[in-house]
Amino acid sequence: MSGGLVALLDDVAAIAKIAAASIDDVGAAAGRASSKAIGVVVDDAAVTPRYVDGFAAKRELPMIKKIAIGSIRNKLLIILPIIMLLSQFAPWALTPILMLGGTFLCYEGAEKLWEKFGPGHHGAEEVKTPVVEKGPKHEDKMVSGAIRTDLILSAEIMVISLNEVADEPFFSRLTIMVVVALGITALVYGAVGLIVKMDDIGLALSQRSSEFSQKVGRGLVKAMPVVMKGLSTIGVAAMLWVGGHIMLVGIDELGWHVLYDAVHHLEERVHTATGALGGFLGWLTNTVASATLGLIVGAVVVAVMHLIPRKDKAEAKHEA
Repeated sequence: MSGGLVALLDDVAAIAKIAAASIDDVGAAAGRASSKAIGVVVDDAAVTPRYVDGFAAKRELPMIKKIAIGSIRNKLLIILPIIMLLSQFAPWALTPILMLGGTFLCYEGAEKLWEKFGPGHHGAEEVKTPVVEKGPKHEDKMVSGAIRTDLILSAEIMVISLNEVADEPFFSRLTIMVVVALGITALVYGAVGLIVKMDDIGLALSQRSSEFSQKVGRGLVKAMPVVMKGLSTIGVAAMLWVGGHIMLVGIDELGWHVLYDAVHHLEERVHTATGALGGFLGWLTNTVASATLGLIVGAVVVAVMHLIPRKDKAEAKHEA
């Protein structure tokens, strides 16, 4: 009996070791996969705070919680099943789908610029009305907009991550991608929550007895409105950059290499010619080129979207 028990315990220990090794492997693979998408993670963290800018402080974290839950749904219930099936049976379809998402990001970024700088300066009109006076419907609208934008950014994160573990068996890939989805969502929205509550942290520090804490607190309170405005601008630029880069890479993967090769060649020339700063300036060259392409694509879509309603109004007026 004791011999059988010892053998059973040995088997359990062996299974536990295998499970532990598998967990380590999944963790390492998830880290490797998500590291390739870190640029998009930064963009996601930059884009989201602008959706809660101007809302009452007590509504910021609840809104971020709603967006984070929507992000998890995007990743686990929409994106993951689609990309797993496509990667298994139709890997060629991933690039066109990503390009559609990239086009949407370009449109979102260009639309924000149109609202701010276009005829009528619609963005300036919205600033005049305090957000807190617009009610729950406006909050729901902003949350829905954030979740839609997150869908595109999350799709790119997941596809980039999946590409890094493409050689893994199906169920290992699935487990790794679930870990990536949960980990990156926690990272992004944890950072966003910290950013938007930093002014409250500053206020609490400014009320402490320590003179140093008071100085730090007052500095945070003064700095955060500027930081939030800066993040809003970065968010728009990030949408154009990420959307444009998706389009640039997608066009190349579909067989039209001229544009990608030109940008890559320019990036290499800048990298080679600028010495110690070559890496950064080369990256900046690629980023500016991607954002420019994103702005062009977005401007075309914005023009079409604004033309269609005018055409409909003209036809309705003519019929009347």
